[in-house]
Amino acid sequence: MKQRVVITGLGVVAPNGIGLSEFTKALRNGNSGITFHEELKALNFSCQIGGIPKVSEELKSKYLTDLQLRGFKSSGILYGCMAGMDAWKDAGLEINPESEVDYDSGLIFGTGTSGVEKFREAIYKLDDGQVRRLGSTVVLQTMASGVSAYLSGILGLGNQVTTNSSACSTGTEALILGFDRIRQGKAKRMLVGSCSDHGPYVWGGFDAMRVMTYKYNDNPQEASRPMSATASGFVPGSGAGALMLESLESALERGAKIYAEVLGGAVNSGGQRGGGTLTAPNPEAVQRCIGQACENSGINTANIDLINGHLTATSKDTLEIENWVKALGRKGRDFPQINATKSSIGHCLAAAGAIECVASIIQLHQQFIAPNINCEDLHPEILKLIHSDCIPTVLQEKALDVVAKASFGFGDVNACVLFKRYIA
Repeated sequence: MKQRVVITGLGVVAPNGIGLSEFTKALRNGNSGITFHEELKALNFSCQIGGIPKVSEELKSKYLTDLQLRGFKSSGILYGCMAGMDAWKDAGLEINPESEVDYDSGLIFGTGTSGVEKFREAIYKLDDGQVRRLGSTVVLQTMASGVSAYLSGILGLGNQVTTNSSACSTGTEALILGFDRIRQGKAKRMLVGSCSDHGPYVWGGFDAMRVMTYKYNDNPQEASRPMSATASGFVPGSGAGALMLESLESALERGAKIYAEVLGGAVNSGGQRGGGTLTAPNPEAVQRCIGQACENSGINTANIDLINGHLTATSKDTLEIENWVKALGRKGRDFPQINATKSSIGHCLAAAGAIECVASIIQLHQQFIAPNINCEDLHPEILKLIHSDCIPTVLQEKALDVVAKASFGFGDVNACVLFKRYIA
């Protein structure tokens, strides 16, 4: 019999809040974490703003030892370790370096690029013929699975430990992969999530593509404008999100608190056909992904109360809404409420899906809909598809039962997952 899967722990490191309390407050209040960065201006970036979590040296030391932090340069791995450890502890589980290997618990934690700053440091040393001075952590900090390697050692995980990478859909895909493993009875618990480094060496390529906004360098908090008529490109962000997935049986056995149930999901690709390219989605594939997620979850599309969209504040926002309308068979006032977490944190790239899944669960568990900021001037093409009431710009305390979350990434890849309020 397939296991039911629930969420028993959450962790988040976001530009507008670190930890559940700060992040939840920011969601409720519509607080932006986008700021101006002098470094980007000095490097002649068109977009000189971004979302970077405010992590002090004192805070770092609460998660990693002095030995681990020596020569540590990978912001993404740091964010991932922080979010993952918080989710583990939030689930009521202990972190004990002397514990036995936990063969019932595993980890799927994704990333896009890892340790870019460490790569840069290593390249300069190699160019100067200093190979012997690279240090012992270069490999760990620059391999894609570095975040999984660090976290699994800290937590003593003995089930599957791996890293996935699917561009902006990485975090949502990681959750579905972890869900599938528990569902099939191959693990009791799976810590899932994703992370992304910050800085010019991650964001530079996007600036060169001209997909990031350059019009709001003097007003950074107004820059990320999903679904807005004045949206002019995304704002880069960084951070990590983590969720503790657990079989319902295991959660009940140990009396764990339960945030929500994961009903199911789907992942697919548009094959870069039918309008899909390396950087644009195939609409049919997106619609199929959403439809299959609903089918796999046993949910009638009429029962979806809230969508947390991908919605990047680019020209693709209108197409995304159109895809949701067609996939759900709902439009106008009948369309579910929808919000874009990116309006307050920017586009956190590989970390986006995980952070936004955490945001979705918080809203579902606490029964509220976070406001969309910077979209008072809704795009007229979107208003032809759905009513403005479906896009709240102020906090709504509202009963929610089912929330859908989707992410779409470069390479024409898609992921969609459905969460349900858990009532014992």
